[in-house]
Order: sequence, then C-alpha cells, then structure tokens
Amino acid sequence: MSALRIDIWSDVVCPWCYIGKRRLETAIDRFEHADAVEIHWHSFQLDPDHPKGHRRPVFETLVQKTGAPIAQVRSMTRQITELATVEGLTYDLERAVSVNTIDAHRLSHLAATHGLGDHMHERLLRAHLGEGEIVDDPDTLVRLGAEVGVPEDETRRMLAGDEYADAVQADFREARAYGATGVPFFVINRAYGLSGAQPVDTFLSALRTAHADAVQATP
Repeated sequence: MSALRIDIWSDVVCPWCYIGKRRLETAIDRFEHADAVEIHWHSFQLDPDHPKGHRRPVFETLVQKTGAPIAQVRSMTRQITELATVEGLTYDLERAVSVNTIDAHRLSHLAATHGLGDHMHERLLRAHLGEGEIVDDPDTLVRLGAEVGVPEDETRRMLAGDEYADAVQADFREARAYGATGVPFFVINRAYGLSGAQPVDTFLSALRTAHADAVQATP
C-alpha cells in the first residue's frame, strides 16, 4: 500500500491549530501503520484582511472581533491555554501579537523545499502562541527559519520578493474547494475530512478507516 497522505490546513497564529497538531501526532504515535503516514502542510489565513505591517495585541483584536468585554476574552483564552497545557503546550497569549501571516506562510513553503515544512510550522506556532514573537517581522522570520535549518540568505531573498505567494494562494483555493471555512482542517487520503482540533481517538479512528479502505482498494 502507498503512503497514507494527510493534508493539513493551518494558520501559524491559530491556538486550535497547535492543539490539533499535537492531538494528531498523538494519534499517529498510536496508529499501527504510523510509518506509512505522510503529512503535507497547507497555508490558511484566519484573517486575510489584516493589514500588512499592522501589529496589535491579540487581546485587542479579539475584543474588537467578538465584541466581548476584555474579562470575557481573558476567560476564553485562559480555557484554550488550559487545553493546550493538557497537550504539553505552553501558551502565553498575553504576549501574542496579531499580524498578517502571509510572509510566515511563504516561509513555510520555502522550508518545505528543504524537507522542513513540519518543523517550520511547529516553530512558528510556538513563536507566536508561546513566546510573543512578531511573526511578520523579517529579521524574526529569518532567525526562526535558521533555527530549523532554512538558509538565512534564502529567507531574506524570498521575503524581499513575492516568492511562494502563488503557492499560498493555491492553498487557500484548495481549502475552499474542500469546503473549509476555518482551521485546523485535515484531509486523509483526499477522501476523509475532519474539521477542528478533534480528540485523539477521533483522529485515530479516521486513520484506521482510511488505511483499511486503502488496503481494500489495492489490487
């Protein structure tokens, strides 16, 4: 049987995406055919209209977007932080800064050409959600890329132009074709879609079903 392909649409500033990533990884660790799993990351922007270069605290963004008072926003983010802790993640959303993520996604595409797509996405999620890094700042992106092995000169050259912008837009179009309106969004073997940070057992069941169907379809 060929590899079990998992396509994942995610935004690097999405707290649920990081939780979903960890839960999927836990499911894969428990999956009997984990060595057959092949993961492909795709770009998605939760707020594509966020002005490029505009930065403000995430709490301010959430207050404006939800219309909820700051106390309610803090309570909501505290709950998400607690869920992240269960998955072994450390969030510090008090420090998180809202930005346009297009350049971060372009960096992820560049990293993927070096076989570092998963490592890059992981690093960007941790940087934004746990470390208060500004993930649209060119110097920050160069540094984060270098940490996972992306050559600094390649990142600077990419950021200076529009390289991989078409690939990012293609990811958006593919997500819409699947009917995805939010992230995280997972598609297994181009056939089984799961939306949201599903429980580990849900991911595991989907992996087993997809694998069984693939085996049955193999001549």
